[in-house]
Amino acid sequence: MAGNSGRPDGPTHEEKDVNALAVGLFGVCLAVLCIVAVILLIGLFRYFQGQEAIRQVPAEEPAAEMRGLPAQPKLQEHPVRDLKRMRAEEDQILGTYGWADRGKGIVRIPIGRAMELLAQRRLPYRQELAPNTVSVPTESGLGPKMTPPGGPLAVETQGK
Repeated sequence: MAGNSGRPDGPTHEEKDVNALAVGLFGVCLAVLCIVAVILLIGLFRYFQGQEAIRQVPAEEPAAEMRGLPAQPKLQEHPVRDLKRMRAEEDQILGTYGWADRGKGIVRIPIGRAMELLAQRRLPYRQELAPNTVSVPTESGLGPKMTPPGGPLAVETQGK
């Protein structure tokens, strides 16, 4: 019941109602705005369609739909046999004499003979690439010349 302040002790209700006219007016304005936006978007879409139609060049060939579907990709039926045949053809080219370009007078010689001729000529080489200065990479590292003992930081600690 009523306490000292004149208010009831239990639950009460809101005495002021929502302004139904304002809520209704907001809903009507929102609906009109949505309809205007949709109409403007339809007009803009038709404008862009017209611009695209102007830019299109008429195709001389029939459309892709009229030509049919493209051919399916062809897979190798015997890849191992094909690879062996290709390598045999390469070995035949690398191991025999023949014309590379008959018109220009260029011939090919077997690769083994070509290496023998180059070795006989003793072609010059750079001294910094001599065999005793080249390191060969291993499975677990880059070789002794490229990776100093102790890892990459060992170079800094060796000088101290």
